[in-house]
Amino acid sequence: MASAEAPENPHASFAMACILSLPRTAYYFPSFINPALESRLLEKILSAPKPRWTTLSRRRLQTYPSRLTGTNTLIAEPLPTWLLDPIVARMQGVGIWAESPHRGPNHCLVNVYEPGQGIMPHEDGAAYWPLVATVSLGAPIVLDIFEKDAGGGRGKLVGRILQEPGSLLVTTDDLYKEHLHGIAEVTSDEDLGSPTIANWNLLGSPQDFETGRYDRQTRASLTYRDVLKVSNIGNSLKLFGKR
Repeated sequence: MASAEAPENPHASFAMACILSLPRTAYYFPSFINPALESRLLEKILSAPKPRWTTLSRRRLQTYPSRLTGTNTLIAEPLPTWLLDPIVARMQGVGIWAESPHRGPNHCLVNVYEPGQGIMPHEDGAAYWPLVATVSLGAPIVLDIFEKDAGGGRGKLVGRILQEPGSLLVTTDDLYKEHLHGIAEVTSDEDLGSPTIANWNLLGSPQDFETGRYDRQTRASLTYRDVLKVSNIGNSLKLFGKR
């Protein structure tokens, strides 16, 4: 699908976006947002004040509306408007959150990766409804998908997904529950082409990777999830005048 506008038959477009060479189930939407919106989002993210950031050894991130508690519970609070409009409405327009408990995401993790940074293979876990929707900003990156080994760690590589700037990647079903995903800590992604990239036939601009490699640049991502356990304790405290 070349546009993020809601189609007349969203389920047909959803089916067309399926990455068929991977285990169940991943969907890839190129050009989900246009360059102007992408630029505005990047400016908003990168200009955030220092207290908003959490800096890790391999990346830095922002969490909205807040981190989960120790019991994997989200304190009820809306996502900021700039993360909702128009992205979430466009997701809903293609049926992505139709079956989620809250009919939409209530949590968003903003990651920023510099060249050479990544994230070890991991799973998102049971705190969330088993679907993750990621919008990529700024630069391409390759996401590696692995089987779990007998101990739940990294097993065999089963596929690589090339995420273009402005794209949306949705993972759910067995791919969410039974597999790990990670980003290699490299300064360039190589061996790119139809035999090695699972979503090659769905890319918006495959010609950008005709050399089979690219040098990484700063890349940001918006990772949307629906947290299952939500507490209204924050609203109760406000009711009693506490801050």
